[in-house]
Amino acid sequence: MIWPRLQQVALAPVLAVQAAQVVRRTPRLPEAAGPREGVAGQGDPLHVLILGDSSAAGVGVDCQDAALSGHLVRAIGASYRVSWQLIARTGWTTGRLHRVLRQTRPRPFDIAVTALGVNDTTRLIGPARWRVQTAELHALLRTAFGVRRIYATTVPPLEHFRALPRPLNLVLGQHAARLRRTLEGEVATAPDLRLIAPDWGLDPAQMAADGFHPGPEIYRGWGQFAGQVILQDLRDRPL
Repeated sequence: MIWPRLQQVALAPVLAVQAAQVVRRTPRLPEAAGPREGVAGQGDPLHVLILGDSSAAGVGVDCQDAALSGHLVRAIGASYRVSWQLIARTGWTTGRLHRVLRQTRPRPFDIAVTALGVNDTTRLIGPARWRVQTAELHALLRTAFGVRRIYATTVPPLEHFRALPRPLNLVLGQHAARLRRTLEGEVATAPDLRLIAPDWGLDPAQMAADGFHPGPEIYRGWGQFAGQVILQDLRDRPL
């Protein structure tokens, strides 16, 4: 862990300039419009809570139907009557979401799907601190919201975000990899925690106009993949 920190310190002046340029030049896209809760599908009831940052909120597409929530609910709704809710905002870190949920009146959910880590990466939250914050979030979901299984989306490879120039993209990509390994370590020790690791691809042509968020095809692939993981897991190990 010493070398990454030294690298960040050595490159700090360059990274600061590049980060400021990215903020200034990157268009700020809105979150996807549309309902953030509903009921869909046929079959046994399943209550699903979707949580996260701007990617969970659907930045990069026009409506929730084309975002993660829409594709995920349709995929799970092929086998279940899904009652779902989305709690997500642009800029949220894991710690921020945890604080929001502590102030939210809880209602019971069977499963939770999270999309977090990009803002923790850009803020250079250390792996040890992030592991604690992630564990606290998951504990709150279990105790206050009754969640019996958590599906955590892996941190995407920021080195492939075309909005990020070199060396900023490489530094953030390396930090994202450290957070990915941290999450994988937590998954290995928690029997009710599953990892959703899509083949992101991140073809520049399929990303949103800001070069930072998913476009429609990436959301479709992510939501369908996550739905398949969840359905197979529920078949193998029913709640």
